[in-house]
Amino acid sequence: MSNPIQINVPDIGNFKDVAIIDILVAPGDSVTRDTPLITIESDKAAMDIPCPRAGTIEKLLVKLGDKVSEGSPMLMLSVAEQDTSGQVTAAPPAPASPPAASPAGASTATPSGAGDLHAEVLVLGAGPGGYTAAFRAADLGKQVVLVERYPTLGGVCLNVGCIPSKALLHVAKVITEAEEMAAHGVSFGKPKVDIDTLRHWKTNEVVAKLTGGLMQLAKQRKVTVVHGLARFTGPHSLEVAGPEGSKTVTFDHAIIAAGSQAIKLPFQPDDERVMDSTGALALADVPKRLLVIGGGIIGLEMGTVYDALGSRVTVVERGPQLITGCDPDLVKPLHKRMEKRFEKILLNTGVSAMEARKDGIHVGFQIGDKTETEVFDRVLVAIGRRPNGKAIQAEAAGVAVNDQGFIPVDRQMRTNVPHIFAIGDIVGQPMLAHKAVHEGKVAAEVIAGHKVEFQALAIPSVAYTDPEVAWVGMTETEAKAQGIAIEKGAFPWVASGRALSIARTEGMTKLILDKDTGRVIGAGLVGTNAGELLAEAVLAIEMGATAEDIGLTIHAHPTLSETLCFAAEMAEGTITDLLPPKKRH
Repeated sequence: MSNPIQINVPDIGNFKDVAIIDILVAPGDSVTRDTPLITIESDKAAMDIPCPRAGTIEKLLVKLGDKVSEGSPMLMLSVAEQDTSGQVTAAPPAPASPPAASPAGASTATPSGAGDLHAEVLVLGAGPGGYTAAFRAADLGKQVVLVERYPTLGGVCLNVGCIPSKALLHVAKVITEAEEMAAHGVSFGKPKVDIDTLRHWKTNEVVAKLTGGLMQLAKQRKVTVVHGLARFTGPHSLEVAGPEGSKTVTFDHAIIAAGSQAIKLPFQPDDERVMDSTGALALADVPKRLLVIGGGIIGLEMGTVYDALGSRVTVVERGPQLITGCDPDLVKPLHKRMEKRFEKILLNTGVSAMEARKDGIHVGFQIGDKTETEVFDRVLVAIGRRPNGKAIQAEAAGVAVNDQGFIPVDRQMRTNVPHIFAIGDIVGQPMLAHKAVHEGKVAAEVIAGHKVEFQALAIPSVAYTDPEVAWVGMTETEAKAQGIAIEKGAFPWVASGRALSIARTEGMTKLILDKDTGRVIGAGLVGTNAGELLAEAVLAIEMGATAEDIGLTIHAHPTLSETLCFAAEMAEGTITDLLPPKKRH
């Protein structure tokens, strides 16, 4: 071995100061190329950073909880003498733009050999992005084949994600609101929860109606649907292993919308009491004690549901706050409310061990230098999601897949193979359904010959907790880290007539403004229906609106939506419902 070289963090997308939630190697370890080194976590996903070459770990340059960005030093690695080059960035992803030519030997011509089925446009994955792409392509006159692993359309989001979770969150809201009305003189008594009826409503009356509606839309558009697990076998072919055997689908163009899957802890036992979000949404029972590992959006939403249904919930998070990536002042009201309802919230705490025993799941916590063990009836592992780029063998089609499993694309959603496109979770952060929908439309329209590209200025994020937390665009934390000059207008809901009338005054609305132009470049809300209220701020960013534009727009009174107007007036110094922080006019 030679003198050690420095290994740096690779390109991780549009993310800076991302927290390290796990270190997977130690000094003295021998590693091969692609051995995972560390795990980092953004607001809604985690990813492993692999080693770019074989060698021996000499020294770690990071510790748990550190924030890293592209180029941050991770460790020193001894490699073979002939393989020394000073500094190396771990696992650099393939360039996203402009797309490179197809690799040598990968034909870009439509195959002449017959498959079982041929498509002008093949869409792999029928989640929100995939079915949107398929339907848009069909509306534009293309003959479309849509391949989906689940027996129904809608993907993770409609079947075991966004939609069923929101149904259960509505139930949780009804229960907690009824409980809290007792303080205002109206008591309903303890609710009786029929778990079987609740599960039936969620599955058969919410999810089934939506997925069934999608199947009807596919038939009306003459989209051919094929069910089964798919993998690429060439630049113009896909093999689908379904309930009736395997089929080969050939295609002129393809849109990959294969999504992501939940990340598992390396030491978690294979036991039905240890769940991912899919298992939690199945609602098998209501455990007496539930541990949620991961203080991100998914974990907190499910914690909210189980708390309302009667579980004593503990949340453990490696980082210093819940919902990494969100401004602390937005998270604080949520944390304070959850602290009162949940059994425990453990920050700066790791999970070091997990063992399934007859009396429950025994979990070891690492808090600084101390180790503690507690027993839970069920454990939800919600530490993020990993893209499925490797699982579908996209490389067999010549498509570049980076070491994290993401597929780089350009602004037209085109991969390095010109006739193959990719959208949604599989192309990078943020892993959100509404981003995938817009990307799907772009990919379909480009294939149809339209001159379009993905140009979203802002992509909103929402935690459907109680209270909800929603934000978009530039955050205060990001502005400070990047040295961007901003002004802020913040309005506390304690001064909102509407918030007072519904007894929910813990909320807050703020606008982030470019200091020079006054334009809205970011916004954040915490409070009841924050996710619904955020839309005005998203539109303001897209339209280049200023605080003055929002302040001069008449909002209905009394509403929570007028808090956006009040926040603008706070920034402008024209507010009358509070004393203005400064006078500008």
